[in-house]
Amino acid sequence: MTFFAAAVLGAILGSFINALSFRYNTGRSIVRGRSRCMHCGHTLEARDLVPIFSYLCLRGHCRLCGTHISAQYPLVEVAAAALSLGVYILYPTPLYYTIFLLVWLVILFIVVYDLRHTVIPWPSSGLLALLAFASLFLFGVPTLPALLAGPLLALPLFLLSLVSAGRWMGWGDSAFELSLGWLLGATAGLSALALAVWSGALVGVMLMSLSKWCTPLGIRSTGAAKKSFFLSLTGFTMNSEIPFAPFLALGAALVFFFHVDFLSTLSALW
Repeated sequence: MTFFAAAVLGAILGSFINALSFRYNTGRSIVRGRSRCMHCGHTLEARDLVPIFSYLCLRGHCRLCGTHISAQYPLVEVAAAALSLGVYILYPTPLYYTIFLLVWLVILFIVVYDLRHTVIPWPSSGLLALLAFASLFLFGVPTLPALLAGPLLALPLFLLSLVSAGRWMGWGDSAFELSLGWLLGATAGLSALALAVWSGALVGVMLMSLSKWCTPLGIRSTGAAKKSFFLSLTGFTMNSEIPFAPFLALGAALVFFFHVDFLSTLSALW
């Protein structure tokens, strides 16, 4: 039952993250005001707001106007439920669970917002940094390498942003990596960063291949086609912008939840 409760709590918090990602920096209150359909303005009822299940029962459409509801809603809620359950399995102690759950919920918000707007809000980066730094003291007084892990891992991304004036790497990514370094430590954090770079490069190559494959078929990502996520990827080139925060989060999740720390393994073998 505790596992189920952790998953339900995560799904509920994931619903809040959805609202936050849509309302942040729009002038709308984050915590006040009833949720409405973005198309017809219909005020949603309680039965329309049950995480995951409401979307399934409504078959992804508004009850009143029939407009398609973004798949972001159930996907984020499922992701938050999985994160909450994963954190509880690793750290069932209330204090540890609370701190690390907050860390991963902020990371989830950063990923969602970066995917939507290709920018990482500085308040979320600051909050994540505070939480990650506080997590260093959960297991005693942190060592000097643990304290330096964040700045050292963030330095390469910061230099890329500095040299390119933010064109090669967004400024928010180095702030994000600062927190991940404190969260994971030096070797594990470096493994996560390597996984992020490799997965990002792989996706980039796949997107460029998709673009080359679609061009002979006459598929273009111009005009109305840009409204389609799939078609918006068909014009991807070396100069296209791709959010890096999701890849940083993916690498961190593999290390944190599944202990994919190949650098520590290689060090032990050596």
